[in-house]
Amino acid sequence: MIPEFKNEVYLDFSLPENRKKQEDAIAKLQSEIGKEYPSVIGQEQVMLDAKLKSYNPANKDEVVAVFQKAGADLADKAIQAADEAFASWKHTSADKRADYAFKAAELMRQRRFDFNAAMVLEEGKNWLEADADTAEAIDFLEFYGREAIRYAKMNPVTKVPGEDNEVRYIPLGVGVVIPPWNFPNAIMAGMTSAAWIFGNTVVLKPSSDAPLVAAKFFELLQEIGLPPGVVNFVPGSGATFGAELIKHPKCRFIAFTGSMAVGLEINVEAAKLAKGQIWIKRVILEMGGKDTMIIDDNYDLDEAVDGVLAAAFGFQGQKCSACSRVILLDSIHDEFVKKLIPKVESIKVGDPADPNNYMGPVINKAAEEMTLRYIEAAKKDGNKLLCGGEKAAGPGYFIKPTVFDDVKPDDTISQEEIFGPVLAVLTAKDFVEALKIANNTIYGLTGAVYSNSRGNLERARREFHVGNLYFNRKCTGALVGGHPFGGFNMSGTDSKAGGQDYFLLFTQAKCISEKIK
Repeated sequence: MIPEFKNEVYLDFSLPENRKKQEDAIAKLQSEIGKEYPSVIGQEQVMLDAKLKSYNPANKDEVVAVFQKAGADLADKAIQAADEAFASWKHTSADKRADYAFKAAELMRQRRFDFNAAMVLEEGKNWLEADADTAEAIDFLEFYGREAIRYAKMNPVTKVPGEDNEVRYIPLGVGVVIPPWNFPNAIMAGMTSAAWIFGNTVVLKPSSDAPLVAAKFFELLQEIGLPPGVVNFVPGSGATFGAELIKHPKCRFIAFTGSMAVGLEINVEAAKLAKGQIWIKRVILEMGGKDTMIIDDNYDLDEAVDGVLAAAFGFQGQKCSACSRVILLDSIHDEFVKKLIPKVESIKVGDPADPNNYMGPVINKAAEEMTLRYIEAAKKDGNKLLCGGEKAAGPGYFIKPTVFDDVKPDDTISQEEIFGPVLAVLTAKDFVEALKIANNTIYGLTGAVYSNSRGNLERARREFHVGNLYFNRKCTGALVGGHPFGGFNMSGTDSKAGGQDYFLLFTQAKCISEKIK
């Protein structure tokens, strides 16, 4: 009997035993700095002349690991290997596929500190953020395994006299999975596993900024005995290798999480008919956000400040769900800002290998430069800099947590996704205006409202147009099962990762009818 799904509990790093285990795991990974990993296509380990290096953003010259950099010429080989594996994998029972998922989840639990360490060194996550990422990856495996079994038993048809009718949810085929760097375990494992747990096969092209975590996940899949070719691990250039995978006629679907610009390019390319292609490619996109938290004038400001602080500056604001705008009602503006700024200025910025540092680096030089450009754009727009606004000391891509006030709804930092530690403070004369401002971007991912007014909360329930709306809590930290995640408008294709309808995106319904004699 499979127990009921429950979310994985986060580790308590105040406990000496947990702290010691995490320190040891980080030290162990540091002793392996520069290790080279092969790509794996089917049963073949592939070594290439072209290499892809993964760097530590907290120490920008440190090479964490080395990988093979696939070009366009390897795309056909990877797709063909997945296609060959699909011929038998698609007939594997849901129970068997789920069993692989549960084994993978258990093995990840055993290696939890190792996965955390990889994200600390490769992505600059602090210990708590890294562990939450690993916990979510475990949740996806457990939840999706149970859903595969449930879907196999579903038969949503009306009885017809004289006929035996059924609907089966069958897999699509070969998928290309392109995960982001910011949740290199959770989203990578979640998208990849949703595909193979439901009978598809995968070419996994991890982010060039996060291949180590994906490599460790792939090693885990090998260890549990997942058949060769069901998942193929192939890092490579998005512009060449990734683009060629998407164009391939045997590519049946693409699952992508990343920027709006790249997602829209994938959508356009996937719509083109390749020679020999016999289906319309399915595209599953999870893109950006410009997420807003509204603070009503009747709520406890200390609690609201803490919520905004965590949502804006957790993992350096590098979450599509991060709070990048807070809208304050006029009457509370001065008091809220007075409480917020000292807490922002007290945030410790530095190497996240040290658990005393709350904020680590942004992911790479391009991210650093972009964030600093947005800070300059805010100054040109006349926004008032309250704190931060510059690089922080250290050998990595460190930026001080930054807050701008006097931001107008149409200003640059109020409209464009920054993906860095920059918070815009806006003011509204009343709750109606606050909602209007909250809905004024091209995105619609997450939002939050702090209010003790039932009327205002109900109005927000109706009018705040986002895929994930939170009341009296922060707008980050979605839990698998409890908070199916995905947004509206330019935030994606309305998919709901970690929800019960997510798998309709990875399957197709086949209706079978037999006349009863």
